Amino acid sequence: MSHSCTVEYLASVKNIPTMKRLMKNAFHSSMFLLLTIFILSNKIFANNIFKPQSDTMATGKYANVNGIKMYYEIHGEGKPLVLIHGGGSTIGTTFGRVLPMFAKKYKIIAVELQAHGHTNDRNAPESFQQDADDVAELLMQLNISKASFIGFSNGGTTSLQIAIRHPEVVDKLVIASGAYQREGFISGFFEGMNDATLENMPKPLQEAFLKINPDSAALLNMFTKDRNRMITFKDWSDDDLRSIKAPALIINADKDVVTNEHAVKMSKLIPNAELMILPGVHGAYLGEICTVPGSKLPEMTVEIIEEFLEK
Repeated sequence: MSHSCTVEYLASVKNIPTMKRLMKNAFHSSMFLLLTIFILSNKIFANNIFKPQSDTMATGKYANVNGIKMYYEIHGEGKPLVLIHGGGSTIGTTFGRVLPMFAKKYKIIAVELQAHGHTNDRNAPESFQQDADDVAELLMQLNISKASFIGFSNGGTTSLQIAIRHPEVVDKLVIASGAYQREGFISGFFEGMNDATLENMPKPLQEAFLKINPDSAALLNMFTKDRNRMITFKDWSDDDLRSIKAPALIINADKDVVTNEHAVKMSKLIPNAELMILPGVHGAYLGEICTVPGSKLPEMTVEIIEEFLEK
């Protein structure tokens, strides 16, 4: 990504009809679960200076998991902590800023999901349920019987499914900008999906993928599967979230693509959940690659998450 993807300016828009129009235009060029908020800024901030986060600086490994060769990295020592990236992303683009901080205290297992980054595809659509099963299978192969999870965006939704489908493996959950029902997304999100093309994918994410895998057909395939997953996304029941017994921390940004009302709803449905709303846009509190670098917010977020994990 050679330019910033931030859309902080949207927060200053005072005229509601104008704001809705801007958001609708942005969404018509969107594609990813929880990544559409970056699209309009790609057009406005094109050619701005952007300093990408450094790579995670690790030699990863592969495991044969449910028909795919799943890429993962292990960093640090301590209690197991699994990091699950967002849609269209990689370990580095989602967690490049905060992974080294977490690795000072925990054994980090960072994964790349079906068709993303280093991990190949299977002849089947992407689904949050399959991603959850893949992560659980990887942990079993690594002889990790229980871990905590931090999932961002699509990864947050996948983490919810891990807690629902594989509760025995979950110690604690951090759901960062995840959702479980269509109503959880800001107005216009799904309307823009049908018209989305690869050109609308944030350039930093495209560049990060192609740096790992220079196959443009694989990039298009990931884009298409991510988009189709959201077009066909079906609501989960409230009882699904009520079934989650693990302690959970729900994190959202005040200008996120998941509404704060939805984050509040999730925090009330999950029996042992806490809620934190932070300033900024989607991913800013983690230093995600599409956000403006230099903020102190990711360091603060790490400290609060670690406090939660240590309770």
